[in-house]
Amino acid sequence: MIQNSKQCVNDIIIIDGHSHDGSRDIAKKSGAKVYQDHGLGKGDAIQTGIKKADSDIIVFMDADGSHNPADIPKLIKPIVDNQADLVIASRGIGGSDELNGDFEPTIRLIGSAIITQIINWRYHARITDSQNGFRAIRTSVAKRLQLHETSYTIEQEMIMKALKNNFRITEIPSHEFKRMFGTSKINLFTIWPRYIISIIANCL
Repeated sequence: MIQNSKQCVNDIIIIDGHSHDGSRDIAKKSGAKVYQDHGLGKGDAIQTGIKKADSDIIVFMDADGSHNPADIPKLIKPIVDNQADLVIASRGIGGSDELNGDFEPTIRLIGSAIITQIINWRYHARITDSQNGFRAIRTSVAKRLQLHETSYTIEQEMIMKALKNNFRITEIPSHEFKRMFGTSKINLFTIWPRYIISIIANCL
């Protein structure tokens, strides 16, 4: 994934969540800049990446192989053309392999759709995917949003704060593939209250 992404970007930053599988060394040998987060979760990793980034545009990708690096040029184009400040790679219009009959991934996508509609209602937006981690944002905007969520709720916080501050959001279709590496650490039965709290806190 790093090698494929190199064709589309200037720098690759890997945020290591204190892994013990040797992936940090593999990333360094591939030419990526590797930094450690504070071990608090995905949101913490994204905040760390934003602080370390010094390019004009940041592209976020998960490390599980579910995102297609070939979509990066399409993802950054609206920002380069000054038509958007934040661009979401939408599974809502690009499809997802998670819709394969498995119970938990399907429930996650249903929950994502409900949260997306709440955000659309609150901010009069027309977003189709508020949760996908594959996205691009103008670096100056990312730093201005002052994100603080340390969990998976960082994606919806980013969108809600961007809308609240009148930044421009658009989407491109992008297909989400079945993960190639690792296992999901999302436990629906323990994390859903954080999504609700985040919605309430940012929609007021």
